[in-house]
Formats: sequence, structure tokens, C-alpha cells
Amino acid sequence: MTITESVTLMLALLYGASQLWWAGKRFGFIVALLSIAAALIIASSFTLLIGTACGAILLALLHWWQPARVEGQVRINQLRDGFQHLLLFALLIVAVQYTINTVMLKAGMTPWLARPNVVDAFLPIAGGIEIKGITAGIWDQNHPAAAVMLAIVLLTGLICKRAFCGWACPIGLLGEKLYQLRKRFIKEELLPPRWLDWPLRMIKYLLLAAFLYLIMFGMPSMAIPSYINSSYHQIADVKMALFFLQPSLIALCCFALIFIIITWRRQGFCRYLCPYGAVLGLLSFLSPLKIRRNSEHCLIEAKGMKCDKCTRACPANIIVHTKATVHSDECQACMRCVAACPKKEALGFGLSRTHTMSARSVMLIVVAALFVLPLVSYLAGYWDSQTPELIRMQLLQMADRIGH
Repeated sequence: MTITESVTLMLALLYGASQLWWAGKRFGFIVALLSIAAALIIASSFTLLIGTACGAILLALLHWWQPARVEGQVRINQLRDGFQHLLLFALLIVAVQYTINTVMLKAGMTPWLARPNVVDAFLPIAGGIEIKGITAGIWDQNHPAAAVMLAIVLLTGLICKRAFCGWACPIGLLGEKLYQLRKRFIKEELLPPRWLDWPLRMIKYLLLAAFLYLIMFGMPSMAIPSYINSSYHQIADVKMALFFLQPSLIALCCFALIFIIITWRRQGFCRYLCPYGAVLGLLSFLSPLKIRRNSEHCLIEAKGMKCDKCTRACPANIIVHTKATVHSDECQACMRCVAACPKKEALGFGLSRTHTMSARSVMLIVVAALFVLPLVSYLAGYWDSQTPELIRMQLLQMADRIGH
């Protein structure tokens, strides 16, 4: 685990522990700190120890600068936006580190920055193949983090619907910024008609079906060992990067179309094209946590008022104000509807209408999924890539000639 990953990981875990403290959960806070201490002892890693120290210092500085944010004493939308921006900032640092490492290897030099393993999160197909291999007793040592990160995303869908999309996904955040930029110049929503919206939403499920076909049938179990040891798989992350940095004409046209969809429709990529959104949407039906409306407190039934603030706040255009429970596969648990509701007791995200969760609790679930499981995987020895730098250096020289 690199120093960048260690700092990010431990900062997130320490932040999660601090949220338990500020929420008055003293027992949970102590358990979290003891767990972190146990992880440091088990790992016996100087890098992880440095990451913990840096994370504690950064958290203290953040508390000095923005005490309300660290203590969670902010509105739902502020809490979510702050968390998303911090994750995006961490990924940008990882991208810089990865670029430096790869450029130096390409130049035939020993890199002074290690390759961050978390970049394997952008290899979902490889992660799916690895998970299939694990079920057959085959463990990949080239990109183990790909399987870990894919499993994490799927787990969030089972626990708290599409909270990964609403609270963590960097593509979703960038799409929101582009949409807001477009709205400055073109005020109209430009939504497609209902008869067209539904077929467009099915595109992401067709893409998911294609990926599942590749994983389940395109790669037989007996072929997995030869694939995970192939030259292509050893630099699959580089091949993915080259796909975006040196796109073909067809790829450029596809990127342009995606850009138009993202700026044209709020959450356009999530709604129409994202395979992750598709699989999380399906898993979200199994999640016990959902947006629930308590009609006893809702202004519509309780006061006879015409109120649809929750519906108007929903970025996915889900009709919330007439439903008792939101089951939609487009719900990202972003809690914008809850934040917009003028009656606090009328709308919530939880197991039932009377047992709802705070935004802080939802964020803690996402933090636990995104950072506890990678730490456990690291302690178990299934996180760091075992591909030697010399092998990567040699393969990088012929990357354009290496195929599946």
C-alpha cells in the first residue's frame, strides 16, 4: 500500500471514528480506535503508520479550518458534497502518482513513486473475472484490488441502495458540475418524453448484460489462470489508460455523445449509460434501507396542503411525494428529498417510517465499505499487486502491441 493510499485510508477511518464521537456514540468511537490500533499492529507497516500520523494531522487541521464540517454539524447537502469533493481530490492525487510512476517506467527508470493499487478500481471487467476465479479457488496477484473494489461497490448496493452513486462516485460529481454549468447558459431542463426515457434507461442494462456475458461465458473458468498471468492482464490498467488518452475515432465519437448526455440531462450518464448504476439499481431492490414517507406527518395528508418539494429536489425525477416507500432503481440515497422536506418527521431514509437514519449514518456506511474492506484485504495480503516493476517496465515498451 502506497503512502498516498495509506494517508487517504487512515484519514477516512479517523474521520469516521470522529463522526461517532461527535454523534455521541462513545462506545463506537472506542471500538473504531481500537480496531485501527489493531490493524496497525497486525500490519506492522511503517507506511501505514506514517499514513495514520498524517491522517490525524490533516483531520486536526480540517477541524481547525472547518469545525462544523468535521463535527457533522452541517446540512445534508453540504455533508454529501464535502464528502464527494474530498474523495475526488484524493483520486486526483492518486492519478498524479500513477502518471508519474507509469511515465518513469515507460522511460526505463526506476520510479520514485510506487504504483497506487486503487487505480484497479477502474478495471471492473477484470474485477469480475477475478471474483469468478476466486469462486473456483483462483486468486489473482496482478490486480487484486480490482476484485476488492468491485465487491465493495456491489456490497454498498445490497446495504444502502445506490449510495455509492449518490455519495462517492467521482463521475457522478463531475456530471453534476457539467450539468450546472450548462444550466447557466440554457435554463430549460430539456427532458426527453416519458415514452423515450424508459427505453433510454434500458441502455445501461444492455451494457451490463454485455459485460456479464463477457465475464460469465466469454471467459471459461479453465481459461482464467492463463488470462490473469497474461501480458495483457499484467498491464490492463495501462491499456485502459491508453484507451482514454489515445482514443480511436469511434471512441472519440462515443466520448462526445457521453459529454452531450451528461450536460443535457442531470445524472444523464448514471441514468442511461452506467453499467455500475445498472447493477446497483438491481441490487438496490434487495436493500432494506429505502426512502420512506410518513403520511401522519406529511403536510399533504396531515394539513391538506399541496407540497411536492421532495419530488422537485430529486435529481432522478422520482415522484416521492405520493409514495409511501421509494423502490425505484434510480434512487441514489442522496437524501436531497429528505433535505428539502419542510417537515423533518415526514420523510427519511431507513428500515421503516419510524426507524430512519441520519445523513451522517449513511455517510459512515459508505466510509466503512470504501475503506474498511480495503484495509482488511491489505492485512490479508490481497491488495498490493505482485507484478514486478521490471516486468511492467518491459511490457510498457510494447504496450501498443499487446492484445487480449
